[in-house]
Amino acid sequence: MVRTPLTPEERERGERLGALLREARGGRSMVEVAASAGLSAETLRKIETGRAPTPAFFTVAALAEALGLSLDDVLRRCAFAVA
Repeated sequence: MVRTPLTPEERERGERLGALLREARGGRSMVEVAASAGLSAETLRKIETGRAPTPAFFTVAALAEALGLSLDDVLRRCAFAVA
């Protein structure tokens, strides 16, 4: 299977998501947050650093729950900017 290259907007959205997760994580370790979301620390690391800019919905939902974020807030802060 060949993946379609990501658009610049998709990459930017992934960067915003990573920044939001890092901010929400605060002083908690990646291992702690990832474990509470049922993910590996490496998966969280990839999302936070933008190496995985388009994680699956259920991954984002699990991280949002583990960090006390609403999905509405994640959407508002990470969606494409509307002009």
